[in-house]
Amino acid sequence: MNQIDLNIIEEDEDDPILSVVNMVDLFLVVIAVLLIIVMSNPINPFNSAEDVMVIKNAGQPNMEILVKEGDELKEYKSTGQMGEGKGSKAGVAYRLEDGSMIYVPEDSTKK
Repeated sequence: MNQIDLNIIEEDEDDPILSVVNMVDLFLVVIAVLLIIVMSNPINPFNSAEDVMVIKNAGQPNMEILVKEGDELKEYKSTGQMGEGKGSKAGVAYRLEDGSMIYVPEDSTKK
């Protein structure tokens, strides 16, 4: 009977190293998920081959544009005001029935 009681005691004991191994496995999974999230980000710092433009709050007064060209990242913020300046008419744009747009440049020799 003593032998049966000893087996029960041995089965109840947990090996403390097993919990450490389980924690290491959990951290490896978390790190893998974080790496996947970073690599799927459009402004990924590790992928310099692609040029990306991200627009936040499009059409709103607080609109922001992020442009990544190679290793360079530029940020443009909207002031919410209309732009103005000097210039001349460059041409006319027409929308066709199918929704496409055609730009016809103005002849600069005619005036």
